[in-house]
Formats: sequence, C-alpha cells, structure tokens
Amino acid sequence: MLKLKHTHFNLECGTDEAGRGCLAGPVTAAAVILPENFKNKILTDSKQLSEKKRDILKPIIEEEALHFGVSHIYEDEIDDINILNASILAMHKAIEQLKEQPEFIIVDGNRFKPYNNVPHDTIIKGDGKYLSIAAASVLAKTHRDLYMNKIHEEFPMYNWKKNKGYPTKEHREAIKKYGITKYHRKSFRLLPEQLKLDL
Repeated sequence: MLKLKHTHFNLECGTDEAGRGCLAGPVTAAAVILPENFKNKILTDSKQLSEKKRDILKPIIEEEALHFGVSHIYEDEIDDINILNASILAMHKAIEQLKEQPEFIIVDGNRFKPYNNVPHDTIIKGDGKYLSIAAASVLAKTHRDLYMNKIHEEFPMYNWKKNKGYPTKEHREAIKKYGITKYHRKSFRLLPEQLKLDL
C-alpha cells in the first residue's frame, strides 16, 4: 500500500514526468496535492497500470485532489536545454499551476532543482511509494497520451497512438522510411545509425 505522506506538511505536493525517453512529442509533468483523507486501492506507479486503469484514475484524481497542474515541454525546448532540464522545467511549470504553493515537494527520481525556496526531497521509485507521486505519474502519462493520440492523426505512419513516441522497432522503421517530423526531438539518437538520417 502506498503512503499518503512523506512529511508532516499539509500541502505536500508530489511531482513526476512522462515521456522522457521518447523520440517524439513533449515531456509532460504533473504536480498533485492530495487531501488528508485520500484513499485509493488501485492507484500506483502509472507504469504498473493498464491504460484502462489509468483512464479510470485520471478523473478521480482530478476530482479529488486539492490541487493539480500538468505541463508539456515541447521538442524544440527539449533540444535546446536537454531532456533532464526539460523534465525539471515541466515539473516546475506543473507546480506553478497549483492554486496554493506547496509547503514541501516530493519528486520521483534523483534529480531536481529547487522551486521557489520550497523544501523538497527526491525519491527513487517514488511513484511506487507515495500516492501523490503516483497520482502525478498517472496525470502526466494520461495527458501526454492524449496529446500523442492527437498528433498521431497528423502523422499516422509513425503509429504514435500505439507507441506514444517511444523508440519501438516500428517507430524507428517509420523514421527510416519517412524521415522525421516537426514533433521529433532532433537532439536524440533517432536511429542507431544516425548518419543515415539526413537532418
């Protein structure tokens, strides 16, 4: 069972991102502050949940959270500042959207930059330990998936509806065949034999 709190602060915010390892599309982060009485039996790290369960949880989290925010950082900026900085920026922008500033931030992973002098803690595999980080992981994943489904309509040959921009064999084959789109991250190694791709 995941824990509700890491600290004694009432306004403890969990944050997480999705799409860090993708070749196309944004990196998306969410920040969530849950109420003191929040309980949910199925909520856990979004990677452990089926798409159906994530889709069931999304409106529950958005309805029951005290505050939540979601932010996309797009491919141009990822190429500009690198994926780690883009992931942290996405988390900061998601936290910025919260209607109250958190008193403490718990972050999935091991890297973060201070936000507005709010104390924080990085927690490896935090999305499998704390409900607020798990909730943030579900919102980041579901909001990013919706975006990838939308841009799939524009470029169906990459099948982003299914692979969501991750480096699957099928996605790499499509890049080889059709080249890249405006949604691809040019700073990423899009093909193992990068020299064959005319950027």
